[in-house]
Amino acid sequence: MGNHQLTSLIRMANQIAANNTHIGDDIAEAEMVADHMTKFWARTMKAQIREYLEQDGSELLPIAKQAVLMLKH
Repeated sequence: MGNHQLTSLIRMANQIAANNTHIGDDIAEAEMVADHMTKFWARTMKAQIREYLEQDGSELLPIAKQAVLMLKH
């Protein structure tokens, strides 16, 4: 997995999470982020971000982490 691509995925996940913080409900926000990833991210992108979370995940915002955990395999 390319480091640049992973960096981009982390940034995108965090941006999506940051754009959904207006809801005020962590679970609902994470569900919206996961739904966006499910609809618009390629299977390989979702696999890479899941793998990153399993190995480290430190750069993901809490909502982004929760969303990645919610992703369907």
